[in-house]
Amino acid sequence: MSKSRKVALVTGSATGIGRAAAIRFARAGMAVVVNYSRSEVEARETLGEIEKLGVPGLLCKANVADEAAVNAMVEACANELGGLDVLVNNAGTTRFIDHTDLHAATSEIWDEILGVNLKGTFFCCRAALPHLQKSGGSIVNVTSVAGLQGHGSSIPYAASKAAINCMTKSLARAFAPQVRVNAVAPGPVLTRWLDDHMEHVTRSLVNTPMGRAATPDDIADAVYFLALGTDLMTGQVVVVDGGRTM
Repeated sequence: MSKSRKVALVTGSATGIGRAAAIRFARAGMAVVVNYSRSEVEARETLGEIEKLGVPGLLCKANVADEAAVNAMVEACANELGGLDVLVNNAGTTRFIDHTDLHAATSEIWDEILGVNLKGTFFCCRAALPHLQKSGGSIVNVTSVAGLQGHGSSIPYAASKAAINCMTKSLARAFAPQVRVNAVAPGPVLTRWLDDHMEHVTRSLVNTPMGRAATPDDIADAVYFLALGTDLMTGQVVVVDGGRTM
């Protein structure tokens, strides 16, 4: 397919930050690939919102921890939409485990969290690179302030996000000057992940100058800026947490 507009691939875009980012790109006139692993109903809802805006959308089921599935997804994006300009690595997973309960962080949980959050981000970046080099595109990784301060839902989750923050800098060097790579590190975001864990939000707001948690749209604004609003920023981890970590 010949390319008539910019194309964004947003992993984990069935709900939350991913959905908000996907719709943000669609509002700018971009074609958008909606990725999901389990939430098909919600992913189709995201696709519907994109198509209402009069731009092409593509639905791709893929667990980003599966390298072959990632490669197939990126090729489908390039073949059906004509290329790739922006990759947003938003897909992620966690388990809520008290940091003092070391035995609850089993080997299987470590493998699952690192597989999706860290290896999945790398697989997507590697698969997308040739297409992004052609377009002079950019990558935005969605990490977390947990990766900067060592708190968060679990030790494996915080460690995975810290690793992505570091990998963002490594890939920014490796992919320059054709492709920029940055990251957004949110604090608590009001998504379904926290529906049953609002105590985390309440505790964080005690030391948050702005006095509120982020919405998915707050994070999508930062994602959009790093993807398309600047030509010189690369290798940066931008914190969006209402000032809590300053």
